[in-house]
Amino acid sequence: MKTRQTALRSLDCFLEMLAAERGAALNTQAAYRRDLDDYIDHLASLGLEPANATTEDLRGYIGALSRRGMSSATVARRISALRQFHKFLYVERRRADDPATSLEGPRRAKNAPGVLSVAEIDRLLSVTQQGLDDEDHPLGERLRRARMYALLETLYATGLRVSELVSLPRSAERARDPFITIKGKGGRERLVPLTARAKEAIRQYRKLLEAKSPALAATPFLFPSDGDSGHLTRQAFARDLKVAAAAAGVAASDIHPHALRHAFASHLLQNGADLRVVQELLGHADISTTQIYTHVLDERMRAMVRDLHPLSDDAA
Repeated sequence: MKTRQTALRSLDCFLEMLAAERGAALNTQAAYRRDLDDYIDHLASLGLEPANATTEDLRGYIGALSRRGMSSATVARRISALRQFHKFLYVERRRADDPATSLEGPRRAKNAPGVLSVAEIDRLLSVTQQGLDDEDHPLGERLRRARMYALLETLYATGLRVSELVSLPRSAERARDPFITIKGKGGRERLVPLTARAKEAIRQYRKLLEAKSPALAATPFLFPSDGDSGHLTRQAFARDLKVAAAAAGVAASDIHPHALRHAFASHLLQNGADLRVVQELLGHADISTTQIYTHVLDERMRAMVRDLHPLSDDAA
């Protein structure tokens, strides 16, 4: 028990460092805590703690993860957490070496996410927009539709992370410029575009919200709720998105909270946007993260060679 308590104190210090020095969000801290709690429990069952675990102990834990049926993506994430945690212990002189430096994770291919087509996006938007102006429909139903329509228009216009979308401040409604400022991961700020269609969708939603619940409309968030966070949760958005997808005839397997963010990036690249510009719009700190979308660029380059190269067999 004492061994585990010591390890948990080290974990608390590590999480404090992530928050103070790297600006890690609460969700990020919680994810690290879950992963490293599991690691600490594993070591404790062997009478060990992170301060005296060897590289072989770490490899034994990784092997146990695979035997528990965890995916290669999950194992790779756990290994990343172990590396950062043990590096912290070494830098802080809580141990004299770093046993995680030679860890190797499962090799993962960077797969492009499934991307909704423009036609599917159009169907989603069309379905959620239906009946918004029909005053014969109950106000509550119109409000739910208007919220989903505003969420979808905003997400497809900006490429925001879902956590960024649902926590947008109410001031975004009043933005006069075609861009709004987003504070993303690590506290990094970026500008994202907000189209006239998205602004109109937000205006419609807020008008209905003020009619239905003036007190809720006066709270600080653009998409407020009565929950503890004060704004719509990612889980509630995901649930409502599934309902909208079913109504639009989009397969449930193709829809998820980040589907429109992926579509935003892929469709921009298909239409000629520069990868670096898309990186900035998505808020990726590293271009390698954005490169999951390079399948779009590969297709575009093949088409250019086919259509424009003078010696191409398919050239006119």
